Amino acid sequence: MAAISISNVKKRYGALQALDGVSLTIEQGEFFGLLGPNGAGKTTLISIVAGLNRADSGAVAIHGHDTVTDYRNARRLLGVVPQELVFDPFFTVRETLRMQSGYFGLKKNDDWIDEVMHHLDLTGKAETNTRALSGGMKRRVLVAQALVHKPPVIVLDEPTAGVDVELRQTLWKFISRLNREGHTVVLTTHYLEEAQALCNRIAMLKSGKVVALDSTSALIRRISGSQLVVSLEQGTLPEELKPLVSHPDELVSGHKFTLRITDYREVEPILVRLREAGVVIGDMQLHQADLEDVFIQIMGNEK
Repeated sequence: MAAISISNVKKRYGALQALDGVSLTIEQGEFFGLLGPNGAGKTTLISIVAGLNRADSGAVAIHGHDTVTDYRNARRLLGVVPQELVFDPFFTVRETLRMQSGYFGLKKNDDWIDEVMHHLDLTGKAETNTRALSGGMKRRVLVAQALVHKPPVIVLDEPTAGVDVELRQTLWKFISRLNREGHTVVLTTHYLEEAQALCNRIAMLKSGKVVALDSTSALIRRISGSQLVVSLEQGTLPEELKPLVSHPDELVSGHKFTLRITDYREVEPILVRLREAGVVIGDMQLHQADLEDVFIQIMGNEK
């Protein structure tokens, strides 16, 4: 059974079609990335998954429990870290987490609360009122609240936006551990290096539609490829290699060329052809494409 099943979900706000037939299946135990530019529909989709918003049509289920007709059971299986810093200013960190436990019917949860606070470096702030915390510490409390009932599915909506490097490292160490223990993790982030390092599979949204869906490695390998950058000391680029040039203005300058390749095995034939043409190479670098290259390419191609 899938951890999250999203079937043909549509949502409109007035003239804006926020989601336009989104379908996704996220398997149990995946670390799944949901990427897209601002306004792509990511937060709307997460709100519908969390049961905080209703789709105009389509269906969402968490471990088989429909988020509308079986909301209580679906919500119990889900932990959501929202973008916004939402907190109750009248309680300490420990009191906040105890109350959150109570919402899920957990009465004796202090051992797990202590463990969560430890892993998020909140132990020293346990008796501090939440209104006295820094923005980064408040973000940690939000994460702790989402994890307090040990949900099998964890959804993180821009969890490291505007926070320091220390929190990012602390958070990802703990979340990665939970993922290894079998928890499903869904992440939205504008930090594409985070998504590339953490996510096994990625969906990209644009204008409310899924425009790419594949494993992270396959997206990088198949869509963007790599780049061979060669600087020529003598000679000119042979005509048959010019279609590989990524930047047309390089053909005008005529000395340094960025050639698109999809496989490392393509490098040797290129070098052979350059030698045959009498070209002397002054410098050569091989650049592996990354998720940012893929993202820019897909968002630029999809209209």
